[in-house]
Amino acid sequence: MNPAFSVVFLTTLSGAGQGLLIALVGVELAQRLGFGEVAAVPAMFYVVGAALSCALGTLGLVASFFHLGHPERAWRAIAMWRTSWLSRECLCLPAFLACTFAYGLAHLLGASFSLASLAIGGVAAVASLLLFVCTAMIYACLRFLQEWATPLTLVNFVLLGCASGFTLATACAARFAPAMTVPLAVCACVLTLAGCASRTASLVRNARLRPKSTVQSATGIRAARVEQKSRGFTAGAFNLREFFHGKTPRALKRIKWTFLIAAFLAPLCLVAIGGGIRPVGLSFAVLCLAAVIQYAGLVAERWFFFAEARHPQNLYYQRS
Repeated sequence: MNPAFSVVFLTTLSGAGQGLLIALVGVELAQRLGFGEVAAVPAMFYVVGAALSCALGTLGLVASFFHLGHPERAWRAIAMWRTSWLSRECLCLPAFLACTFAYGLAHLLGASFSLASLAIGGVAAVASLLLFVCTAMIYACLRFLQEWATPLTLVNFVLLGCASGFTLATACAARFAPAMTVPLAVCACVLTLAGCASRTASLVRNARLRPKSTVQSATGIRAARVEQKSRGFTAGAFNLREFFHGKTPRALKRIKWTFLIAAFLAPLCLVAIGGGIRPVGLSFAVLCLAAVIQYAGLVAERWFFFAEARHPQNLYYQRS
């Protein structure tokens, strides 16, 4: 497939915001259950975190409009919510943003650690998880794209979004709630490792896939041996632009190793280092660097996710 950067940014930006919101609610729930001192987590940690989560989700929503041929008709995307995962995503994203905004506002107004703020946070976390499911299922439900039609697609979307979100939460904690820096750093490292394991499993699986279609079935020629020399035309076409990225196998391999290092290895090391540094300013800087590098790696990972899906129509249009 030919990756659309509007969708790449939509899924990575909103995913990081969703993971960050889950981290915030997890911290508040842990405090409510007695895991640490309530006073160790000021309200500003939740306010800033919720604001950042809203900003990321909003940026992702804005990015999605660049993928529309007629943005003025975007409202029609919700019309098929009974059968379309895309329509359900269009409903869940605004709901997630509204709940996250209400969660931050509750803490800003002094409702910290009240049942109200925790209830709002719980609803926002559920909306975040539902949004993960809807976004991932847009691709996982396409059975003719074998690289996507696997439960690993959903697992990867959730783990990678939560990993980047918890890394951001760790950076916020270093600035506003130092007592929570180490616990959140541990969670971020665990999620990053889990995301790395899951994504590696999908890479291994996809490398072993064999196309179900053949040149014979694509062309309708039933001969035992068919060798295609040309696709029959020289001008550009929608099929070529939309369903094939045009990169060489060497370029794809380079991108794959880039995202494995930038999305997993580098942030893992930086979060482990930043979480143990005593000067707050230095810890905050290292953790912010980890978040930036990890996000850049996830952009490359999401680009590769789309590019590695081999559309069956390319069997016919594969020759130049």
